[in-house]
Amino acid sequence: MIFNSFAFFVFFPVVLLGHFLLPFKFRWVFLLLASYYFYMSWNFDLLYLILLTTAISYASALVIEKSASAKIKRLALAVTLVSCLGVLFFFKYFNFLSLAGSRLANLLGLGIPEFTLSLVLPVGISFYTFQTLSYVIDVYRGQMKAERHFGYYALFVSFFPQLVAGPIERPENLLPQLKAPHSPDAGDYSEGIRIALRGFVKKIVVADLSAQFVDKVYNNPGEANAPLIILATALFAFQIYCDFSGYTDTATGCARMMGIKLMKNFDLPYSSKSIKEFWSRWHISLSSWFRDYLYIPLGGNRCPKPRYLANVFTVFLVSGLWHGADWTFVIWGALHGVYQIAGYLTKNMRDRIYARLKIDQKGKLAGAFQKGCTFVLVCFAWIFFRANNISQLGTLLKGLFSWPAGLGGIAGSLGSIGFKSAQIAITALSVYIIVMLDRFPKALSSAQGGKFDFLRINKYVLGVWVVAFAWLLLLAGDGASAFIYFQF
Repeated sequence: MIFNSFAFFVFFPVVLLGHFLLPFKFRWVFLLLASYYFYMSWNFDLLYLILLTTAISYASALVIEKSASAKIKRLALAVTLVSCLGVLFFFKYFNFLSLAGSRLANLLGLGIPEFTLSLVLPVGISFYTFQTLSYVIDVYRGQMKAERHFGYYALFVSFFPQLVAGPIERPENLLPQLKAPHSPDAGDYSEGIRIALRGFVKKIVVADLSAQFVDKVYNNPGEANAPLIILATALFAFQIYCDFSGYTDTATGCARMMGIKLMKNFDLPYSSKSIKEFWSRWHISLSSWFRDYLYIPLGGNRCPKPRYLANVFTVFLVSGLWHGADWTFVIWGALHGVYQIAGYLTKNMRDRIYARLKIDQKGKLAGAFQKGCTFVLVCFAWIFFRANNISQLGTLLKGLFSWPAGLGGIAGSLGSIGFKSAQIAITALSVYIIVMLDRFPKALSSAQGGKFDFLRINKYVLGVWVVAFAWLLLLAGDGASAFIYFQF
């Protein structure tokens, strides 16, 4: 069940209604069952994995908190790390590592045959694994108390809006909200509708329409030339942003309608002036997770320069591997690590150049130049991310040097994938719709004195649901497409 599916358009209103009508003491049971049903709609056979991860991390945290022995605390933490990461590595990376190992052995003349297993990647495993790890590590560090109520903790791990693709919630933010009684609130309800609808539009209108052109180029790299690759990559930059932030908006909006505020996961990343700033604005929950649980434990920047640079590169290498079990993702992560290191090493030189040219680095002209350079670097890295495999990646990079003759040749290339003036109009219209949708829900907050007019508000909810449903019928006639980050 995905957000942009007919099933979810039935599922969520039922959950929302039950959440507010049931007495508070039964809400966690209802939400937990709904979350497990949501998860089982993907693959019933793999439900035991999330249950196992939940049980082990819950028990380990209690042991860590109750034990006075540092040795036992470390043992409980190790059990969680080995079990949770072991499940993640087995299902996500076993085949990748097995093939890499056998191919390396064959290069050395050992003649080891390739061996893989028929594994199904459990949906959301990278996200809920990191949530359980952050919880146990925080308890181990003494930063929070262990949760005694197993039901609430299980709901924290499996809360359905952010279960599949985040944001990767921290226990200190989500757990207290799940345990607090919520009453219907006009502000939360209207804000949730606005955010969720914006997410639907980003996904269905912008991301899915962009995907039509991106897929034509990236699935046929041998037929693509430089203009097509550049255009497809630029479109992919907006496709993946609208796809992923669209999911986050929908998840945040659905949770907000239930009175729960999820953490911010995106903050206009393409307006960044540096790669470092980009990663403080893109997938914030993952970036901050790696900062707190990998980068800082490695030593962060409070160490000699060579080690600091090695820490930065390690974090981005692991981040690339987190995104997918393929060399394309590893190279993508490594490339961003190189960007960061290059930015650090060239800072003084760039400052001198700006000073010599008497350019204000905080001025609009310098800012526009920095944003443009950052966007180009990010887009170049997206080629590695989007390529289907290493072989096609090589073809795409080679194609960047293939230019058709004249403007007519470029126009012909663009026309070959159906990119015409009508598509420009559609893109502009999509942006306009997003702006209008940001203003539309203001009418929902007109309840006087802060009172919640349930009947009046639901008239707007019904209208919004009909609009979103119509977009779904119009633009997803071949079936709703899954969100990109579901595969991670």
